[in-house]
Amino acid sequence: MTDPNSYARKLILFDPLREPITREAIRALGLPRASRGLDVGCGIGQPMFHLAEAVGPAGHVTGLDRSGEFLAYAEQTARSRGLSERTCFRQGDMQRLPFAEDSFDWAWSMDCVGYAPVAPVPLVEELRRVVKPGGRVALLAWSSEQLLPGTPLLEARLGATASGIAPFRSGMRPEEHFLRGLGWFDTAGLVETSAKTFVGDLHAPLSDDVRKGMVLLFEIRWGGVRESEVPAETWAEYQRLCREDSPEFILNRPDYYAFFTYSMFHGRKRGQRG
Repeated sequence: MTDPNSYARKLILFDPLREPITREAIRALGLPRASRGLDVGCGIGQPMFHLAEAVGPAGHVTGLDRSGEFLAYAEQTARSRGLSERTCFRQGDMQRLPFAEDSFDWAWSMDCVGYAPVAPVPLVEELRRVVKPGGRVALLAWSSEQLLPGTPLLEARLGATASGIAPFRSGMRPEEHFLRGLGWFDTAGLVETSAKTFVGDLHAPLSDDVRKGMVLLFEIRWGGVRESEVPAETWAEYQRLCREDSPEFILNRPDYYAFFTYSMFHGRKRGQRG
């Protein structure tokens, strides 16, 4: 990440798309009121603040990220939202969490642990280590999309490019793919594992905030597609339908509809709470 400020702006633009799903997933998790939790890869704090609201005034959430710039932004936002007493922030590495064993009632990570080019099982084991016996571990990440209605072949071909399959990559073992998360949890020794997928729907007319988020999403998913990766007709159709400066940009359609999904894996650490 060469420019944290630019990346933070992208997170802000994308948040109107993922905030409803974030809230729904947190509700489904049913975090205990007054519990103490950890958000690994908290970024600028958007999901973390929803977690803090879920555990209530007596609860507390610690956010960890490797970026000091992100954490400074998150701390400022926490103050502006009146959440400073319920939150704190720590710079650190998710591969070596700077916390003692059994420190938290639960640990959470969204679009980070298990969704990065790092072997996932050791990361889940680290989350398990810092959670108390009987405590919970949850991972939530983007899992699929249908963004180009009426052009399934175009979307399939774009999805098969290096940009389209990211963060999966050529040579990556199938068991490292995010949707194999139940296997990670089992290998890491978590029990009572479960999975649930949440759907984000959107349709015309798009609000300004959602439209900006969708333009960014097209850039994230397919902005790195190279002309050499696809047939010439696919490249022409991509330029015609997926570029904001095109008069036929698909988001301009009055009947536009799309959806995307986030999937959550959840499990408990063996043992009983003290």
